[in-house]
Amino acid sequence: MSEVTSPPISETEAARRRASRRPARGRVRLRTLLAIRWVAVTGQAASLLFVDFVLGYPIPLLLAVTAVAALAAATLVPQIRRKANARLNDRESALYFAFDMVQLSVLLALTGGLHNPFSLLLLAPVTVSAAALSFRSTLGLTALAITCINILALFHLPLPWPGSSFDLPPIFVFGLTIALGLAVVFISVYVFKVAEESRRVTDALMAVQSALDREQRISSVGALAAAAAHELGSPLGTISLIAKELTNELPAESPYRADAELLLSQADRCRHILAEIAARPEQSSHDHFHVLAAPLLVELAAEPFLRPSVALRIEARSEGGEQDPPLMPRRPEIMHGLGNLLQNAIEFAKEEVQVVVAWSRAELSITITDDGVGFPPDLLARLGDPYISAAMRRYGGGKLVGRVGSGGGRAADRRKGDHMGLGIFIAQNLLERSGGNVQFGNNDFGGAEVKVVWPRSALAHEASRE
Repeated sequence: MSEVTSPPISETEAARRRASRRPARGRVRLRTLLAIRWVAVTGQAASLLFVDFVLGYPIPLLLAVTAVAALAAATLVPQIRRKANARLNDRESALYFAFDMVQLSVLLALTGGLHNPFSLLLLAPVTVSAAALSFRSTLGLTALAITCINILALFHLPLPWPGSSFDLPPIFVFGLTIALGLAVVFISVYVFKVAEESRRVTDALMAVQSALDREQRISSVGALAAAAAHELGSPLGTISLIAKELTNELPAESPYRADAELLLSQADRCRHILAEIAARPEQSSHDHFHVLAAPLLVELAAEPFLRPSVALRIEARSEGGEQDPPLMPRRPEIMHGLGNLLQNAIEFAKEEVQVVVAWSRAELSITITDDGVGFPPDLLARLGDPYISAAMRRYGGGKLVGRVGSGGGRAADRRKGDHMGLGIFIAQNLLERSGGNVQFGNNDFGGAEVKVVWPRSALAHEASRE
């Protein structure tokens, strides 16, 4: 029965699959939520007792204590019935925060409404939701907070105050209502956007690390294959020699002659396979050259992505007294980063991709240009940001599509697919890890231009690590 192997996937697709397998947002630890609630119960009870017994201000103590007791009971029940290390999903977390907001609103209604300075605490559940929960939950809690603020502005008991009751002018209460409502909206949107950006960058950095790990594994497997081919050559030679002697000595009518011939043929086949493995440049010879001349390293990085219809021209240019091109370490970061940029250029070039390797005593630069459509001008400032699929969809993909690693599908399908902008992000981060600086732009002919600049000192340091 033949073995069916699935086609390899790119790091972009792998990151998308990992994201789909991650738990949904809103995984708040129950222990943390209960600890915060007990702090709230203690603070509310202490404040009520201090105002009533120490300051002597009149408050509806029985109703207020009942509201605090409700919060205590809602905290005690899950603490008893559920494990402390349990994690709440998005819906459960939102319901817990909604209850906290309603309980606090009831307590504020009994103690002055928006006249009470502690009304600012209504912002807390919304802030936590924006940082930890989904957009739908945050939107619902924001609407609930605004509703509670408006109700507290209209219906509340007087603020506990010595002597006569404390009344604020209606225009001030109206302004405070508007201010709190705007604060709820602003904080929820701002915190959610910042948290979402942080999550996206974290996911993208995980994809960068995955790409680097993959490149290192490929390098390690290549070295291991070369070593195995070398070490297995001698025993296979011995097996072949003995099998050949047995074949010559056994008579033709012997039942063992066919087995000896089969053993000889299989040994020859193994030697042929090992010879092919040892001859593959990406698995053996390259790994024995850890430091290469910069133009040769560019050629090796572009080799897997060459197409007959696109010419690759590499020009070496000295900008100082040093004529020989500088040496570059053949590190996975550099090979994968340059390979990704070169693949992007080759994929979207019309006829030609030109690479200029220029060096001086201070720095080395590699400039990759193509004759394609170039980068969308409005998105040049955002190149290097992860997950900019919405912006790419407005331009139909364009030059932002940078496939990472080896993936399936036709080029047209990849252009129109669900791209997340990870290719350029991964390349930029990997090259910057090696000390380089990546710059994006368009050339005078409308094509894309990417320039990577390394200080010579950074390359010398990287080469010393090899």
